[in-house]
This record gives sequence, C-alpha cells and structure tokens, in this order.
Amino acid sequence: MSALNTRTKLSTLLSAWDAYCAEPHFDHFVEFALGVNTLAEILRVGPSVGLARISQDLEQEALALFGAPESHPISPEAREQLATHIRGLSQLLTGEQPAALPDRRQHSAESAASVALQPPALYLISDNDVRWQELQAQLGYFGLAVQRIGWSEAPRQVQSFFLLDLTGVDWPQLAELRRNNPASQLIALGLDSEFALMHQALKHGCDHCFPRDMSRPAMVAHILELQDQHDDDGYRVLIVDDSVTAHALIRRALAEQGIETRALADPRQVLDTLREFQPDLLLLDMYMPGCTGVEVARIIRQHPEYLSMPIVYLSGETDLALQVEALRLGGDHFLTKPFNPVFLNAIVKSKIERYRALRRSMEHDSLTGLLNHTSSKTQLDIALDQCRQQQKPLCVAMLDIDHFKQVNDRYGHPVGDQIIRSLAWLLKKRVRHSDILGRYGGEEFLLALPGASLSQGFAVLELLRQDFAAIHHPYADGYFQLSFSCGMAAYPAIESREALIQAADDALYRAKRGGRNRVECA
Repeated sequence: MSALNTRTKLSTLLSAWDAYCAEPHFDHFVEFALGVNTLAEILRVGPSVGLARISQDLEQEALALFGAPESHPISPEAREQLATHIRGLSQLLTGEQPAALPDRRQHSAESAASVALQPPALYLISDNDVRWQELQAQLGYFGLAVQRIGWSEAPRQVQSFFLLDLTGVDWPQLAELRRNNPASQLIALGLDSEFALMHQALKHGCDHCFPRDMSRPAMVAHILELQDQHDDDGYRVLIVDDSVTAHALIRRALAEQGIETRALADPRQVLDTLREFQPDLLLLDMYMPGCTGVEVARIIRQHPEYLSMPIVYLSGETDLALQVEALRLGGDHFLTKPFNPVFLNAIVKSKIERYRALRRSMEHDSLTGLLNHTSSKTQLDIALDQCRQQQKPLCVAMLDIDHFKQVNDRYGHPVGDQIIRSLAWLLKKRVRHSDILGRYGGEEFLLALPGASLSQGFAVLELLRQDFAAIHHPYADGYFQLSFSCGMAAYPAIESREALIQAADDALYRAKRGGRNRVECA
C-alpha cells in the first residue's frame, strides 16, 4: 500500500464529506461515497487487514444511506454517526490520537508510522518455548524472521502478522490483542477442528485459523500465500458510447479507482482500439447510431483473443427480455442508466479481477503459481527485446532438483510436490518483481534476470543454492535435505531465446555430471 496514495485518497474523502456537510446535496454525497469506495479498495489490496475491514464498514454504512436524491440530506443522527466513523478511520491512517470509536470493534491507534507505513513483521505469541520451533525454522528458510514473545509481551499498534498459540488463552486476551493492533493479521495456530472453537476465535479477532491437524509445510504455504500480494498492472477499460457526457461521467468515476480508460464514439473503430489499447473490460452503450451494442459485441466475439474479455452493457433499456437477449449474444452484465458510480466501480473491478484470475490460471503452473512453460518463454522473449533496446545484459538460469525421482520413490508424490513448491516459494521470495520465474517442466525451473550479467547472476544463484540445501524437509518423525543443480547463460554473448535456454540447459547437465549441487556457466 502506498502511504502517499492512501493519504491522497483520504484527503479526497474528507473534502467530499466537508462539502456534503456544508451543502447536503445528493451530488456531494455521491462524491463522498466514491471517496470511501476508493479508499476501501486501496486498503483492501494492502497488507493491513484491520484497516481494510474498518474502511469497508464505513463503505457499507455510506452505501446504506446513498438512496435517491430526494432522500438527502440524511438525518442528523446518521450524519453524526458517519462523522464519528470517518474521524476514527482518519486518525488510524494519520496517527492522531483518536477518541474511542463507537463501532463493535472499538479500534484505536497511536502512530501512523507503525499502523500504515511500516512493512509487516512476524510475531509468534506463545508461552511455550519449543512447541512452534519447527514452524519458526521452516519460515526462516524462506526469509521470514519470526520473533517469539509471550502473551504478556504482546506489542501494541503495529502492522504485523501475528501467529497465535491460543493454548491457555482466554477470549478477552485475544479481543484485547485485536483492539490494540487493528492493522494486523491474526492467525490462530493448532486449533481443534470444532465449529464452536473456530467461531469464537474468529469472533474475537482472528483472521485465519490453522487446525491442529494441519501439517507444518501446509502452515508455511498458507503464511507465504498470505504475504504474497499480486502486483498487477493497472486496470484498463474501453468505453464505446456516442454520448460525450456519458464518456465524462464514466471516466470520472473509474479514474477515482485509478482505472485507465479510453473512450470511443464510433463503434467501427473498436477492433483497432482493442488491439492497440488491450483493455481488461469493455463498456458498451446499447444504442448508437448505425450500430447497436449487441452488434458490436457479436463482432468482437468472432475473434478468439477476445472471447473471454468481459463486456458490460450500459443503457436506459429496462425491458428484461431485451436485456436477457443482449447477454445471450455476447455480453456479461447489464447496467441501466443512470448508474450508481460506486456500483459501476464494483462491477468493473470484480469483472476484471475474475478475468485476470482466469488469464493467470491459463498462464501459471497450478502447483507452484509460477509461470508455466509457454508463458516463461513468452516473457523471456519480451525481456530480451527490452534488453536489446536498452543495451542491457540478461542472465538465464535453468535449475533442476537433484535426485528428485528418488524423493518420489521413497517418500511419495505428495512429498515430491511439496518439495517443488518449497523451491518455488524460495525463489519467489528472493527474486525481483521484474525477474522472470517459471516452472519449465517437472522439477526444472527457469529464472531470467534482466539487467544482470553472468557474474551477477552467478552470485544470486549460488546464494539460492546454499539456502535451498539448508532447508530441512519434514517427514514422519525426522527430516531430509535436498539440493539443486543450475546452469547459466547470458545475453549479449548469446543472442536468441532458444540459444540462451539451450546453453543454460547444457551447463545444467555439466553441473549434474560434475557432482550436482553446483552452479555452472555456459
């Protein structure tokens, strides 16, 4: 979460609320509701679960009061309750000392730096010195330092991940931890799988519960996934509507969410614009001169590359039969004009998120979440083109887990899958967002480092090799260790993608023949 962006959106929200209080017109409330919605979306994708929850409560309260123009101004009681909740959220985000909040959670905060700006830490709160040592060690292998403290030492007002041993802890203690750390994630460890027990844990502040029978590797996986946020490119929406006024209203509403838009008045330009702009979603007016939205949708659906792209109709059409027919002929949703801008944002973002999730599932390996074989090569081509234009080096590494067949034969395929995931997690935690990381096949991985020379890449992979070899993989009452071998090659010494992969692969086999658990360069 960008602290600057959060403060900017908070300022916009507060300005809109001040305008409504000065002149309680419906238009001002629309601006306020958009501001709340935008801030809630920013906090929702950030690391602070507590702040996201508070902002979403405020959003629900505002939407419940949205109503029609004639329902405004809202009652003095409703206005005062909204104002109190707005002050509470503002104080949490800016670090001012808040008054007690009257909502059901009674959140408080003391420092903006600790609540909204510091990166998350990992605390293990347990009065048992040894019970969770194995989990601590496993997380440490993936670069997550865990500080164990007793319940009496629990910190206040930090933005953290709390792993909680609830043995001997009463519910008021848990509720107090939640009140004192509203911006943190609380994870209960080792709970009995009882409905009533989990209900109490969640009710008193936990965000997640790990059952007693959950394995340590599964716990590690879940914790890593909770800390792993997708850093997607900004959303893009193409608007096709012959009304310039509609363009302005839609673009203004979507801009509040940071969504990039392009507007067309002539539907005949839609295919060229789709190819050039590459939008995530299309907003189509139903009725335009010379061509209807349904006809545009049918033309778009003739092109395989656009079959799954969401199409949302915008129209004053209220005939249910015509709406159903429009959806049957290529649309995904129908919004009637005039539209609620908050609802428009919600529809657009949810459709795009599902669309991107579908694309992600097609481009990524299901076991590890890394790029699959085809996507790895595609992304490597793109990176190579960029390095040529920028006259920068690029290093390619091929990694293969040593003696992996013996792992499957001795411990079983589920353990083998866990080993593959472990190496994937280690790599994901250590590489940059700009690097290319894929599961190339079986137990083989591809890693490309744009801007890195062969010697720089060797230093990175050598450290990764040592760290992977140090991991203790639990099995039955003991553990075992593994290693990987690696081969490397670099551009511009080798120019094409195929030649780079082949050279790195040849170096990998030299590493295997040379005794394994080593890095060789082409």
